[in-house]
Amino acid sequence: MTPGEISVRRRKPTLDTVAAEAGVSRATVSRVINGSPRVSAEVKDSVESAIGRLGYVPNRAARSLAMRRTDSVALVMREPDATVLSDPYLGNIIIATSQALIGTGVQLVLVNAQNNAEHARLADYVRSGHVDGVLLASMHDDDPLPRVLLDAGIPTVVGGRPQRHLPGLSYVDVDNVGGAQLAAERLLTAGRRRIATIAGPQDMTAGFDRLGGYQRALSAAGRKVDRVAYGDFTRESGERAMSVLLDRHPDIDGVFAANDLMAIGALRTLRAAGRRVPADVSVVGYDDIEMAKHTEPPLTTIHQPVLDQARTMTELLLTQIGGDPVGDPVVLPTELVERESA
Repeated sequence: MTPGEISVRRRKPTLDTVAAEAGVSRATVSRVINGSPRVSAEVKDSVESAIGRLGYVPNRAARSLAMRRTDSVALVMREPDATVLSDPYLGNIIIATSQALIGTGVQLVLVNAQNNAEHARLADYVRSGHVDGVLLASMHDDDPLPRVLLDAGIPTVVGGRPQRHLPGLSYVDVDNVGGAQLAAERLLTAGRRRIATIAGPQDMTAGFDRLGGYQRALSAAGRKVDRVAYGDFTRESGERAMSVLLDRHPDIDGVFAANDLMAIGALRTLRAAGRRVPADVSVVGYDDIEMAKHTEPPLTTIHQPVLDQARTMTELLLTQIGGDPVGDPVVLPTELVERESA
């Protein structure tokens, strides 16, 4: 054994060192460890040889004594069933996660835990070893599940930045503050002076951060930031919030809604009130869902890379399951999509 080989062994090899030894990417190493059929026999032999030379042992295997694996992961959402079924963002997360698992040999288990009792049952289910890891989406601030999973040593990745920092918890977010700033700045450059917002739930970081981005943009422009109503990311709540804003501030000429469903609800209320969009009131949404192209008028919005977010979450989880250390948080960029509503 050479001095270099001794040094590598003493450093406790990781997926990165195995990848370097085999001359492949760490994602390829993870696929080999997870039994993916998307790896050629030649590459598989090369990776397995590198694992043998380095003495690499996946952490998950060490914890579970003889690699007890279920070859399944759970995607957990904490929303009412009707919300999961009707929200295009959540639907895209489910689809993209399923696509990311194709060819890995890992199955997706979809779990909708709406309250604390269901969370307790879910925690028992996961701790009993029924899944190898968990993806958490649409989390609220009072959710105890991330801490329960961390304490149990379950590989976990969260979609969105947790409001409470938990050391060792991996997450993939989008730049919600920056995206909301882009939306408000678009209204400002359109010449709008009395700009309101329909904010999302403040116990979710997406709602909290998007309100913060709106406030930052308007404050920088010397404009008031007190034209605020709140919704719950549903179309109906956007309709109600828009009615509240018109009652309180009948002179508003611009609206940023914190997601497209609420923006679509706002368009309906504005139309019923005889307000023309964008002649009287400009509207900008957030998400860039498919329906945004087909509203009347088509909705200017902020595109967030939902598919990339889900793929990245899945890849981070699979590498954790394969024994890799918890990755650094990932924040993906957003961009403005200009259409006719603003």
